[in-house]
Amino acid sequence: MDRSMSKAVAFVVVMLATQALGKETTYITDDVSVSELFSLRIEPRMFNWTYEGLSEQFLFRSSLEGYPDLPSWVRYMYSPEYHSGFLYGTPPLRNADTRVPIEIIALNRMTYETKRLILILAVHRKQPAKHVIQMKIDNLNWVHMMDPGRIENLKNIFRNDLWPESRSDLHVIFMDSAVKLGARLPLRPQQREGVVVHLGSSAEFSKRMLELQEEVKPLYKISSCTYKRTSVQTTFENSGFKLDWCAFRMVATEDDIMALPQHPNESQKHSAGRKEHHHHQLSHNFPDKWDAPLKSEVPERNYSDEVAISFAIPGMIFALLLCGLTIILCFQHEKLMQKSSRTEYSSAAPNVQMVQYSPDDIKSTIKLKSLRDAPFDDAHSISPTDSYYREGSPNIGNMYMRPKPPPYKLAGNANSPTLKRNGGNVAM
Repeated sequence: MDRSMSKAVAFVVVMLATQALGKETTYITDDVSVSELFSLRIEPRMFNWTYEGLSEQFLFRSSLEGYPDLPSWVRYMYSPEYHSGFLYGTPPLRNADTRVPIEIIALNRMTYETKRLILILAVHRKQPAKHVIQMKIDNLNWVHMMDPGRIENLKNIFRNDLWPESRSDLHVIFMDSAVKLGARLPLRPQQREGVVVHLGSSAEFSKRMLELQEEVKPLYKISSCTYKRTSVQTTFENSGFKLDWCAFRMVATEDDIMALPQHPNESQKHSAGRKEHHHHQLSHNFPDKWDAPLKSEVPERNYSDEVAISFAIPGMIFALLLCGLTIILCFQHEKLMQKSSRTEYSSAAPNVQMVQYSPDDIKSTIKLKSLRDAPFDDAHSISPTDSYYREGSPNIGNMYMRPKPPPYKLAGNANSPTLKRNGGNVAM
């Protein structure tokens, strides 16, 4: 990244006024190196446009020339903060000594003018770094780390203090947003997302770097820990960097940079070669062009198990609910039957004599008739309209008045002492 940033002003810009598909085409050539990060800021002045203060006034679309997408190692991100787009990436070893044309289409949404730019990346061969430092910076976004001055401040910490042996060839290998690599978005939108940066060099790690590794090694089991501090915490904070020490790693590798942990799929894709010579030749001549996989290489998935499980689990739940509902209904029905049987039994009970009066004379018996057998007397009944208060009513609170008792009935000897006390003879 040193050479690309230092030569950012010295781009070989060739302005060719051609008419390609009705668009003015600009050609730019940039020299990049294998295993070293390059970045290019795409801004309106590259197309002779001026920013007029409108939100999202310009739209940029980038792809490999003649193809719908970028190569796997080139990334594009737009920054609303800078109103510009950024092309960045790390060329792998397989692209050494090649020229990669990147097509950029720009649209001015205010005037609907369209322009075309071709960025030719001339990839030069370079020995990959043998020792790599992986770190995560929490207080910055990826667009802030694209500033060459901030990158130099970060490298000077290692050049001057922690890793002086890397002064000659220390460079940035990889850099990207922490959110794109799997980190969580901050709780507050005004907080920084964080950026992951990898620095590499061919020099051996210094003694102080090895001591720092031993210091942070117990934190490897924790995914993120912004609250931890180390002996070099002040050194980084004085330069404006707050590191997540749980993500600090020191890696020694001699492999291709694409085999590092941030590119697991890329290393697997290019580590396995094609069996046919024709596919080998295509991959060698056109390393950035997508080659469709064979039908036999496409994995197959059997959905019978998923379908069976999707029906079995709801069916079991429905069966359990149905059984529970049936048991509840059966118990309720049994209780209702028992209650109805008790009601029928009480209504069929025999008649009970209410009052019986027996005089002292055994031969004379006077019985009081049951109220149940008393004839209904309409004259003494109370209609619903007579529910209001009446004077002289013996029972004010009762809704119905008690009927008169039946007359005594003489049964037995006429010489009964009871009759004599009542005075007189009773005609039969």
